[in-house]
Amino acid sequence: MIYLDANATTPVDPAVLEAMLPFLREHYANPSASYAGGRRVRRALEGARAQVAALLGASTGEIIFTSGATESINTVHASVRALWPEKPEIVISGTEHAAVLESTRRWQADGGKVVTVPVHPDGRVDLDALRTLLRPGITALVSIMWANNETGVVAPMNEIVSLAHAAGALVHTDAVQAAGKIHLDVQTTPVDFLSLSGHKMHAPKGIGALYASQRVRFEPLLMGGGQENERRGGTENVPGIVALGMAAELARLHLEDGTKGRLKTLRDRFEHLIHAALPETRIHGCLTHRLHTTSSLCLPGLDAAGMLILLDQAGIACSAGSACHTGALHASHVLEAMGVSARDAACTLRVSFSRFNTKADAEEAAHVVIESAHKMREAQGCEPAVISHTT
Repeated sequence: MIYLDANATTPVDPAVLEAMLPFLREHYANPSASYAGGRRVRRALEGARAQVAALLGASTGEIIFTSGATESINTVHASVRALWPEKPEIVISGTEHAAVLESTRRWQADGGKVVTVPVHPDGRVDLDALRTLLRPGITALVSIMWANNETGVVAPMNEIVSLAHAAGALVHTDAVQAAGKIHLDVQTTPVDFLSLSGHKMHAPKGIGALYASQRVRFEPLLMGGGQENERRGGTENVPGIVALGMAAELARLHLEDGTKGRLKTLRDRFEHLIHAALPETRIHGCLTHRLHTTSSLCLPGLDAAGMLILLDQAGIACSAGSACHTGALHASHVLEAMGVSARDAACTLRVSFSRFNTKADAEEAAHVVIESAHKMREAQGCEPAVISHTT
């Protein structure tokens, strides 16, 4: 299998697995225990906290370990709603992940108001609209993702933070897709809260982190036991935390070693080969502000569901959009918010690379997409596209 669905989840890096195994085997003590075994585990936990903090440019006291970004997002929304009840509004974009969309329904059920800022056709937030929608004394929180999971579009976070803070609002960002792929620095882009998940950066599932700025008051979602400096109750998932720490350290190193440029070359090669053979192909999202790992490809007239079956049979794993609603393909709210027609959305594939992919993966995947498109057109009784095996 050629795995090209890294925005859904990533393979665990062997170095990450090796780092966590001792904490599943011999170092199993509770990190709150006062004896030597517990103290050893506590040191490992705090070492991982330092590694995650370094990835974000944060201090260790600002990192809270959670079960993943969904928990982190829900925690932020609940905390802000509880601590600033006099400010009833939360602002989100139309392209947020389901974790944000569902969490804001609770905000609304609690008497608050959800305000949705539009995005441009390229998927980036409309800053003029945001400026208009922010209401000093009314807007409590702006919750906008740093990089989109379906299109890879990177948000103008510096401008978003500046506008929100000028209006007296706090800022949360879902950085699940951005963490480890682009440089994040909470000092130069002073978001108040940031959420991430380990399984999107080569750690296992079920572990994540929340950055909560020391500038801002915070109320925990989970109570009991006093763990995480009384900010998240429950005995810590030490193997997962150690794994996340190692994943964060590796991601930080790969940001400096040319991996980003290599993956961009792979992604661009993949897109070039497909476009050369299927010139009607379109790419959704801003081409200049996009993750180097992500392609959202519209293949007009070719049903994505059928394409996925053919690709799967040929050993290519990708998706038709967000993988968080598996089981049924449906119109993408992300593409809809960008003004993409339902017809074109239904013809869209999402391909997302990780650092374990190679040039051969990209070229073979492009070849299979082209051949699958040819088969689909023949099955539909259309004239087959001219297939060019450009090298």
